[in-house]
Amino acid sequence: MRRSEPHSRRGGGPRRRSAAPLGQTLEFLQLLWAVDHGLTQVSKRMGRTMGVTGLQRLVVRLVGRRPGISAGELAGALRLHPSTLTGVLRLLAERGLLRRSVDESDARRARLHLTASGWRVDALRAGTVESRVRRAIAACAPRDLAATRRVLLRVGASLGSPPAA
Repeated sequence: MRRSEPHSRRGGGPRRRSAAPLGQTLEFLQLLWAVDHGLTQVSKRMGRTMGVTGLQRLVVRLVGRRPGISAGELAGALRLHPSTLTGVLRLLAERGLLRRSVDESDARRARLHLTASGWRVDALRAGTVESRVRRAIAACAPRDLAATRRVLLRVGASLGSPPAA
């Protein structure tokens, strides 16, 4: 009978294989998943401690920087499909952080604005995903950041990420 896993001489369990190189693609994917996992963990913590997740705060920050932005423009800036953003916008409006106004030139389009509560969330600095990323990139050389941006844009494009508005 042939076994699929090699066994050690003592104990009969599988032998540890030496760590074979994974290759560039798998190693890069490991890093991407680690970053994704970290973003998710900090986002959940923000939801518990600040009342907004990382994505919700990013929406608040962008609306704060671009008052009157439309939902479509915001989706483009976030590189998200508009349907993904709909629930986030509804929740932020229900929580009183965001208000919608009718576009004067096109009544079908809503313009987004922060409320007083939204501006308070926008002003938060400590304990956010953003503060952790800011600290990490502060230690990077500008050319490394530019190269990383180019690689991430290329990976995003190959995965079907919408282009930025």
